[in-house]
Amino acid sequence: MECGSKKSVTSTDMLKVICSEFVRLENGTSSCSGRVEVKSNHLWVSVCEDNFDQRDAEVVCRELGCGAPLVLQGALYGDVQAQMWPKEFHCEGSESALIDCGSSGSNRNTCSPDRTVGLTCSEPNDVRLVGGTSHCTGRLEMKYQGDWRPVDGTYWNRKSSSVVCRQLDCGSAVSTEMTSDFTHEPVWLIHAFCVGSESSVRECGTKQSFTSTNRLEVLCSAAHVTSNVITTTVTVVLLVMLFIIIIIIILYRLRVNRKASRGQSVGEMTAEMVSINSLEQEAEEVNLMSSLTSLVSGRQ
Repeated sequence: MECGSKKSVTSTDMLKVICSEFVRLENGTSSCSGRVEVKSNHLWVSVCEDNFDQRDAEVVCRELGCGAPLVLQGALYGDVQAQMWPKEFHCEGSESALIDCGSSGSNRNTCSPDRTVGLTCSEPNDVRLVGGTSHCTGRLEMKYQGDWRPVDGTYWNRKSSSVVCRQLDCGSAVSTEMTSDFTHEPVWLIHAFCVGSESSVRECGTKQSFTSTNRLEVLCSAAHVTSNVITTTVTVVLLVMLFIIIIIIILYRLRVNRKASRGQSVGEMTAEMVSINSLEQEAEEVNLMSSLTSLVSGRQ
């Protein structure tokens, strides 16, 4: 079956993959980027940028299940000498499909190769990792039509996790683990068999509504970097505090010695010594905290 870009729709209990039969993005780096083509008389034809504007782009990105349009530019994804779409689109921007938009005849039956529409949509924000120490580690959840659910990873591979990490700008996948929380709740059962080069998981899998206790935990490489940065920052702050306290102690001792040489009373000197001892004790506590932080960092 010949079809354009894929999108998902719901049936009674299954999310099926169907095709947009009127518009597609061709020759791009993902299903959300490429040269705009529409189907005319069973043939895919290009669109001239003079017949296509920002509102039209918003509708195409929405129809293909992508995010908002990022770049709209002629010949962005290659030149073509093929037949051109003979009409100008007049979308309002709120339509769910390009075919629902109005159109009018155009005198441009031909279009120079550098004027064919190229469109880049943002990737959809449809995956997240929750419950971890950062957004780069935790339980994998996916969203469809506003519904966030955990993912059952029964039909999941390691390369699919790598796609998730890259989609979240979290580097590569370090580990993937199936867990169970012993409570049945709605999940997405994902049949994902990515090869690793996809820009989003939805390009290499299908979703099925399911009830399960299984959960998928993913750890991305950027999570280690974030943890190390936090640990290093805390260690530096503690060392700076320790340095400041030591300087204060030295200045206090110098002051006590000067007052002692001037014949200061015993009571006043005793009060000064109590203050110094308190500062020394605080310095020891800060030093201990710094040591513990360094030890934890070393174990990580």
